[in-house]
Amino acid sequence: MGLTLADNVLAEGLKRIQREVDAAFDVILPVPGDARARLVEAMRYAAIGGGKRVRPLLVATVAGMYGASRSAAVRAGCAIEAIHVYSLIHDDLPCMDDDAMRHGKPTLHVQFNEALAVLAGDSLHALAFELLAGHEVSSDPFIRAELVCCLAKASGHNGMAGGQVMDMAAEEEQFDLQGVTRLQQLKTGALLMCAVEMGAILGKVPEEGRHHLRAYARDIGLAFQIADDLLDHEGDEKLAGKALRKDEGQGKATFVSLMGPEKAREQARFLSEQAIGHLAVHGAEADLLRALARYIVERDH
Repeated sequence: MGLTLADNVLAEGLKRIQREVDAAFDVILPVPGDARARLVEAMRYAAIGGGKRVRPLLVATVAGMYGASRSAAVRAGCAIEAIHVYSLIHDDLPCMDDDAMRHGKPTLHVQFNEALAVLAGDSLHALAFELLAGHEVSSDPFIRAELVCCLAKASGHNGMAGGQVMDMAAEEEQFDLQGVTRLQQLKTGALLMCAVEMGAILGKVPEEGRHHLRAYARDIGLAFQIADDLLDHEGDEKLAGKALRKDEGQGKATFVSLMGPEKAREQARFLSEQAIGHLAVHGAEADLLRALARYIVERDH
């Protein structure tokens, strides 16, 4: 089967943002000639050359839809990716998920050591806000402040970190479908929502003009996690580049365990199409967002 136009649009979009983010991190993170070198090497190991870059892609695409600077959007995308990467470093630690592989290579604490993994994560967290506070993202201090606030809320106890705590609690208590949905809206959905919001902020879209974008982000966030649960249930570890079926082994409730694989797959597709429906007010400029919504539920890793 040949690639469709939407497949090509998404493939090119992902390749471009991956190149841009890697190039930006390469410039942002030069290795110093002193005792900090090993720390920065660890940061580069985690931040460069791994991951799909879905969050930076969302920032850049939404920002571009409203005429914002591409270079500013890529820099803001690096900020949200720095938060995402730090969270993966810490999630992989023995005190959390204790994973040995990530993106097909040893996790950072395995490749370096636990102390450097903690410090590299801490440093990437700090770097995210340093990037957003700089004039390269915007000359308008109000835009920079709104970007910082958006990412801070999405990262902390009311966002990603809160979702991770709920995920840890899921090993001890059984969550129902509502509980799992709330967990994933925080753990996975908060940063995806923030990525779309940051693009709108850069594009100077007023609050009242962002409702459809938030609805799109909410739906792709849940679809993304349902697809992840399906991949964890029946995926290929070589393609995934990490250990699978851990949630099942730990007895955690997931969308798949609560709904069954077929209903979960059906729900993910419904959410994907619903997300696309929220973009009806846009023309071809939103085609990459539409393609991403479909890709999320069709991917094999």
